[in-house]
Amino acid sequence: MLQHLLIIWLSIFHPFYVSVTEIEQNQQTKTVQVSVRIFFDDLERAVDKRYKTSINILKPKDRKQVEGFIAAYVKERLKIKANGTALTLKFVGYEIEEEAAWCYFETDKLPIIQQLNVQNNILFEQHESQINMIHATVKGKRKSTKLDNPSSLAEFKYQD
Repeated sequence: MLQHLLIIWLSIFHPFYVSVTEIEQNQQTKTVQVSVRIFFDDLERAVDKRYKTSINILKPKDRKQVEGFIAAYVKERLKIKANGTALTLKFVGYEIEEEAAWCYFETDKLPIIQQLNVQNNILFEQHESQINMIHATVKGKRKSTKLDNPSSLAEFKYQD
């Protein structure tokens, strides 16, 4: 019993660092839609440090500028290949949900994906204990993995 209480107590006071990336090929449009969930305070610190600036994601003075920094940071740290070809992520926008920023990207139309290779080192430079979850859905088949810093590579195969 005491051991359980100690674990609960430690987990309350020990911060956790997790991002979630959702990758899905839209079956109608054949585009790939990417959503990245990052705690907004961690994202602000990462952008501020990387670009030597000071942004406010919740109340931006210049939303276009903040969006530019967010897009650049995520695209620098998240690389996706489909069937061996690097995807160009187009920034769609971001929104705040509770303590997190959801950042949205989309690609051009692609052939049906057979293989996805993902490199995701979002916030690895900020937190040694950073974990990046990836969920990838193609043709209704959802696959997931967890990347613990410094491991940043994942592969998903979708065979007919």
